[in-house]
Order: sequence, then structure tokens, then C-alpha cells
Amino acid sequence: MTAQDRNISQKRTIRPLDEAAINRIAAGEVVERPASAVKELVENSLDAAADRIEVTIAAGGKTLVRVADDGHGIPPEELPLALARHATSKIDGSDLVHIRSFGFRGEALASLGAVARVTITSRAEGADGAATITAEAGRLGPVRPAALGRGTVVEVRDLFHATPARLKFLRADRAEAQAVGDIVRRLAMAAPAVGFVLRDATQGGEGRVVLRLAAEKGADALAARVGAILGRDFADNAVPVACERDGIRLDGLAALPTYSRGSAVQQFFFVNGRPVRDRLLIGALRAAYADFLSRDRHPAAVLFVRIDPERVDVNVHPAKAEVRFREPGLVRGLVVSGLRHALAEAGHRASSTVAGAALGAFRAPEAPRGTPGGAVGGAMRAGGLSPRGPAPQPDWQAPPMPGLAEDPAALSARVEPVEDDQAGIDCPLGAARAQLHENYIVAQTRDGVVIVDQHAAHERLVYERLKAQAAAQGIVRQALLVPEVVELGEAAAQSLLDEAEALRSLGLVIEPFGPGAVVVREVPALLGARAAAPILRDIADELAEGGMGPGLGGRIDAVLSRMACHGSVRSGRRMTAAEMNALLREMEATPHSGQCNHGRPTYIELKLSDIERLFGRA
Repeated sequence: MTAQDRNISQKRTIRPLDEAAINRIAAGEVVERPASAVKELVENSLDAAADRIEVTIAAGGKTLVRVADDGHGIPPEELPLALARHATSKIDGSDLVHIRSFGFRGEALASLGAVARVTITSRAEGADGAATITAEAGRLGPVRPAALGRGTVVEVRDLFHATPARLKFLRADRAEAQAVGDIVRRLAMAAPAVGFVLRDATQGGEGRVVLRLAAEKGADALAARVGAILGRDFADNAVPVACERDGIRLDGLAALPTYSRGSAVQQFFFVNGRPVRDRLLIGALRAAYADFLSRDRHPAAVLFVRIDPERVDVNVHPAKAEVRFREPGLVRGLVVSGLRHALAEAGHRASSTVAGAALGAFRAPEAPRGTPGGAVGGAMRAGGLSPRGPAPQPDWQAPPMPGLAEDPAALSARVEPVEDDQAGIDCPLGAARAQLHENYIVAQTRDGVVIVDQHAAHERLVYERLKAQAAAQGIVRQALLVPEVVELGEAAAQSLLDEAEALRSLGLVIEPFGPGAVVVREVPALLGARAAAPILRDIADELAEGGMGPGLGGRIDAVLSRMACHGSVRSGRRMTAAEMNALLREMEATPHSGQCNHGRPTYIELKLSDIERLFGRA
């Protein structure tokens, strides 16, 4: 690129930019799109101690953004300063450390006034009347009397009309309106005691109500507000988070792993009440759920970090969406440990949405006219079932399965012998009644039915036992009578040998055995005499993809998860009644047993009332 192409000449002199150009450049950092304008104006209303905030937009906020509140207002003599750059009532300039307000830079209103037509109407507390002022492309009008009962109304029309090039980079009206809604919801979660209304006035008039949130009071205010925004499903499937360490407090709600999402749309973070998008917090959330979710699933959570303002820098960017912690390791550790503790407290719970999806799958369409058996018969044929002939009976005399525990009798001995049909029916997961397709255990509870995926459930149980054993005294190893040679290829074999010491601590003892091969001499005793080749190949694949987790701890958990998968009850294994009941009881006593290592549910509970509705009995 030549100097002429870049509009550079040696003959040009240095000169200061005029105030209008300075404001328009600054607006590019503060006001990126209509949602940015809404964010800045709503934050001003929250700083003004408003109890009710009403946001109105038109054309996705391109032609109109109006924010009205009932806060303490602005005196008439201060209205021109409100539209001046770096003029604010929130700090005095002597301390940029103890920032406890949303805004503090004094740039938002000035930036909006530089690129749009802005009108501010306000009535300060105790004032005899209201006043208004306008700004258009950086030019201020006079302060005039106005009619307003209380608070402040800021109206922004024709955003970016002074910088038309910016309009070309805005998205469609619907996309911009969705972004505005997202901002309002995030700020509403930060202030549950404030009522919010969002209107869309694209069609004229007062506008269509898009969102209405009543002010929430009391100890459950946050839970009520989050439930109103994210829906009842999230509220029903979230566990409370509350912990504190070294002056840093973490509160909020975290969804069960089986309520995971396909993207990170339900992850919300707040630092001292300020909505942020912080990579450290996102990474900590992901790490906390690493034991429960596969890589393509994302947890859902609303988390609030409260920390001394001296220990966090919010002055990183004009948009104030990023923060920097003085002790990032401490914050990350608190988030990870706090979330894991909260999820462990949930025990064997699985999300209620799993049962809802199962009930929906039972609702087959009505059979065509003339089809024998009606809807029920059609559903049976659609599912590959024949109404004729007896169903195959489970084989209760199958030999004990050695993979269920190191000693098959050990797991069965954890429960009382089954003496009658009611034993275990009052337990959370009920009493085993049948095994279907050699993979699903059907149990009866006092008020419903539980269906358990035996492989997924036992995989989680083995994994938790391996982790507990490794943390306590190290995993007990069992020497193979005949060492097993595994051919892997040179690259895979070398990657495993590089981790030989870590694998030894996990009960897998391997040694080199010629080019591209390793020999396995010892395996974890808990897994029994299972082939080591599949386990080693899976671990080698994980190492090749770089997916064994950050640090040694992440790699150890990933290896244990792989070993648990191969060492658990396999699909197609027939189980005795005692083994099935023992599995149910251990699930009830094991944290996180509601989902397998990959985030899939281990059981589905169907209430009797829901089943009766399927048959029209309710």
C-alpha cells in the first residue's frame, strides 16, 4: 500500500481534532449498536435508584430508543453537563478503584448526542417542575421547561444519523431487537428489586409489550426473577450456589448437567452486580461441569461474584463488559469448587425436562381410519411392537455379572435381601421389577415408574468410586497373570508412554514393547479382568486430540472417566433382581448419579398421574 493509498503526506501538520470528531470517534467504542445505547441508559436509571424502568424501541432501536425511569432525576442546571464528555455525578475523579456504580466514565450520553438526536427530560426530587434539553449531532439546545411527574426520560432518535456509514453495519431490525431484549434481561437479573417493561413501538402507538417483569422482594427475589426470564424449566432444574472464600462470595443458580444446552446462551455472569462476559468465569464454569458434560454441550447458570472493588478492575474497556481480577486463580477456584459442591448436594437428581420429553414421545398420532387397534395399536406398530403374543420374560436366573463390582457379592450386600414385592418401593428410585432389552431396568416407586439405563448409571458409579479411591490412597492395582500387548502405532504408543507415570498412579502400568506397541502389566483392580486394549486406545485418542483436560488433574479425571466407561455394566448384560436393586440403592447414595460421564441422563422418572393421562384415566 502506498502513502497515497493511505492518505498520508509528509506535508501534513499535526493539529487537534474538533470536539464533534472526538465525540463521534468515542461513540464508536461506547455505542456499537442500539443494544449498547439501551445498556448505557438503563444502567444510568439503575444508578439513579429507579424502582421501575420502561424501555421502548422502534425498528430494532434504529429509529427510537426511549428509557423512562422513576429515579432521583437531574436538576435543570445540570442537564447541559449530562451531555458533556467525561462529566458524571458518580465519581469525583480522585478514586478510580472503589467504583460501586454501573457508569463512571461520563461518556454514554455525550456519545449518543454526537451520533443521534437525543432529548433528556427530567425532574429532580423536590424540584418544582421538570426541564428538557436536546442534542443533535453534538449541538446542544437550550434548557426549557417541560411536563414530567417524576424521574427521567431519555429519548434517542435516528441513531447514527450523523455517521451514516455506521448504519450499514447494523443487522436486521429483528436481530437488533433481540439484542436489546438480551441486554434488558441481563440487567433485570442484576436488579431483581426493580420492575422492567420492554415495548416495541415499530407499529406506532405506545408499543407492543415484549417483556414485563414485576419487582421482586425478599430472599427469593433472585430465583423468582431468573425463573421469570429463563422460564420455569430452568428454575425447576437449578440448584442454589452459595459459598465464600477469602473475602470473595459466589451466589446464584446452576442447572443440573442433564439440563445442558446446545450453546452457551444460558450463561450469565455478574461481578458486583455488573453483567460481564469474562473468559475466566466462562472457563471456570466449563471446568466445573467437565465431569458431567460432553464437549458439544454447555451448562446453564446465573452466577454473581461479589468482591472488594479494589480487587477487580472494571475500567478495562469503555463498554465496561470486561473485568480483570487481581487474583484470577482464587476467583476461578472458588467458582469451580462452589459449583461442584452445589451439584454434589443435588445427589442423584436428574432434570425434569427428561421425563417431559419421554412423555411427549409416548404421544403417538391417531391411527388412520380402519386401522385395527386405534391409536394404541398404531403406536405399538410404529414402535416395532406386536400386540400379539406374550412379551419375552426376563431371565432372573442369569449368573452374577463379574463387572458389577470387584466382588459381585459386595454390591448386592449393600441392601437387605428382597423378601416381598414392597421392599424398596419407598426409596427414591423404587424397587426393580424388570429388565428390558438387557439394558433398561424398570423400577416401581410409590407414585410412579423409574426407567434406568444400566450402563450409563453404572458408568457414573464406577467413575465416582475410582475418583474417591484415587484421592484417598491411590487406586489398587491388580497384576495380570499374562501381560497384554497392545499394538497402537508409534505416535499413539509414545503419547501413552509419555504419560506412564500418571497412568501408573491410576492403576495402569505400561511399558514399551517394541515399535508402536506397549505391554500392560497391571490394571485397576476395580475393573476386574477386562481387556486393556480398548481403554488404552481411547486414552491415546484423547491425548492425540489434546482433550485430556488442563493440567494433571484434568488428565487424571479424563483417564478415570474412560476406564469407568469400559469397566461398567455393558448393554446386553442380564442382571438378577438383587443386582438391579443394589444398583438403584448405590445410585441414591452417589452424588452426580443422575447423569453419566457424558452428561446423558441415567434414569427417567414418570409419575403415575402422567401415565394415567396418557391413557385418558385422569
